[in-house]
This record gives sequence, C-alpha cells and structure tokens, in this order.
Amino acid sequence: MTFLKNVLEPPVYGWRDPAGNFTKPSNFQISSEFFSRLNVFKNKKNWLSFVSWLLVLCLAPFLFLFIFKYFSITGLIIAFVYGMIVMGTHGTIWHHRYCTHRAYKFKNKFWRFITQNLTLKIIPEEIYAISHHVHHALSDQPGDPYNAQGGFLYCFLADVNHQPIARNMSVKDYNRCVTMMDHTGVQPNTYEQYQKWGSVANPGRAILSIILNWGFWFTVFFLIGGPSLVCAIFGAAGIWAVGVRTFNYEGHGKGKDMRREGIDYNRDDMSINQIWPGFVAGEWHNNHHLFPNSARSGFKPYQIDTAWYYIKFLSLIGAVSSYRDSKKQFYLEYCPVPVANKKQFAAAEKVPFIAEQV
Repeated sequence: MTFLKNVLEPPVYGWRDPAGNFTKPSNFQISSEFFSRLNVFKNKKNWLSFVSWLLVLCLAPFLFLFIFKYFSITGLIIAFVYGMIVMGTHGTIWHHRYCTHRAYKFKNKFWRFITQNLTLKIIPEEIYAISHHVHHALSDQPGDPYNAQGGFLYCFLADVNHQPIARNMSVKDYNRCVTMMDHTGVQPNTYEQYQKWGSVANPGRAILSIILNWGFWFTVFFLIGGPSLVCAIFGAAGIWAVGVRTFNYEGHGKGKDMRREGIDYNRDDMSINQIWPGFVAGEWHNNHHLFPNSARSGFKPYQIDTAWYYIKFLSLIGAVSSYRDSKKQFYLEYCPVPVANKKQFAAAEKVPFIAEQV
C-alpha cells in the first residue's frame, strides 16, 4: 500500500490535507495543473501526457471532415458502432482486464499483439494500468487518481494531472512499475532513461507504434470505403477518446452514493453498475470492483458483456490459455440460488440484497 500511495506523481494541490482528508481543488487549480503538465518545453518528462492529448487533437480534423463533407446516415451508424461499441469494448478487453488486472493470459505474443492493435491506439498503456491499480487500492479515498468527489474536471483531466507515474522513484520502486507492465509488451526504459523521460515507456518506441498502428488502420479503412469511411471511424475514435475520460466520474456516482440494493453489491466504494457502459463496453463497474480480476463482469442474465465474449472466443480457438471467471462466485456469495436452468437463473435476480449476511 505504501508503494501504491507514492507511485503516482502528486499534483501541486496534493492528494490530502495534513490530517489525511481529501481536499477538493478548485477548477482553476485543476486547469492550471493540466496546462502545466502538458508543457513539454517546460519539462520533457511531460511527453506522455502531451502525446495522449495530441492524439485527440489529431483526430479532430477527421471528425470535422465527416460532419461537413462526408456525412451520411450509413457513416453515422458506422461511426456510432465503432466509437461506442468497438472502441469501448476494446478498452475493457485490453487496458482494463488485461493490462491492469491480468484477468486472462494469451497463448503467445502474436495474439497479444493482435488484441492490442484491434483498434486505433490512443491511450498509452502506462497511463491507464499503473494508475488503475491505485484507483482500486484507494477507491474514493484521498490518492485515488480519479476520485469522483473531486468533481467532473478532477476526473476528466486525471490522465494528465493524476495518473502519470512519480518522477523521482528509487531503482527498486521503478522496477516494481516495470514488473506491473511486463506482460503488456511495452518495452520499458532503463532506470537511467526513466530519469530522463519520467516514464516506463520510451518515447521513440511509443510514438513509432502509434504511427504504425494509425497507418495500418488508415490504409485498411481507405481501401474498404475511401476517405468517407476513414473520416467516420477516425472521428468516432476521437469522440470516444474524449468521452472515456468522463467514465469514472459517472461510474462512481458523481461523488455521491448512488448504489442500489440488488444491483450494486460492492459496498466498499461508490462504484455503480450502469446500463449504457455495460451494454456497449461490458463495463459493469460495481461488479468489476467486486471481482476486479475476473475476465467477466456481466454476471446477471441482462448484463451483456461484449469484452467477455471476445475473451471467451479467443479461449475457444486456443488464443487465450487461461482466464478467471467469477460468475459462480458472485452467485454463491451474493445470489445463493441454485442455477439449473434459465427459469432458476432468472429467479436468482429477484433475491434481495444480502451482502451483509454473507
């Protein structure tokens, strides 16, 4: 826990007051920190955050071209499916369940590479994975990088203000960061390179991988549907890249207790299950906080889990060698009704909230 409390670079306004309580910064403080940490001329260690938002800006022209030049209903449908479902599901599959929680294992590097590059590469693995471990350890507490009690802007700009790793770690702590990323395929900096760049990822390799990824998908979509398809999909990816930054604020009740009995069984934090993120990305967030290492988080019959379907499919064809599935444990601990058929399965949904009795 000591390591996780110190693994992220603290913002100038800090995580907590001297008494250890969470202090909510003003929107001005948050904005000032954001622009300061994007300034690569001031400090080249800001490169990873800068690249992350530069990618969003690079996608904006595609969106404008689609809206004002190539717009069509067919293109809009394609953009919706790609931006909401494909990008959302891939984020859950790759960044969330694999990079962070190691909920499943690939048979070999080939399938890991394919899964990593299924969509446009926008979010650096390092920014997501390491900080997400902290989020689970300190969920809704001081030090949580996207603590919803800090407000919308606190969460929306967290990838720059709160999620980059600390820049003055010891060799031991830096090696622990490397270990947290060693399964992702990201080739780490040496400790000396880390001292120069302030990151696990190397800027040269990271930027090259993005260029190759974007170049490949640009070519594929152009050959399939020309510039109109390219603009529709790249523009949709840009919308997703902005929208995903709002998720944890919404997914933790906007800083309020919005948990519902019989739906949100985890009572250790303010995470909630939401229909929209669940259906389009397999992100049943309260379920996930209940069993964070599970490759499936859609446990109940209505909880569609597109990310799980992909992982299960890869398992069936031998591309995934193992996975964790906590569905049986969920029903055993929180809905203890024998499930022999669909009727009994549906009956399990009507069991009242019993978390305190288990």
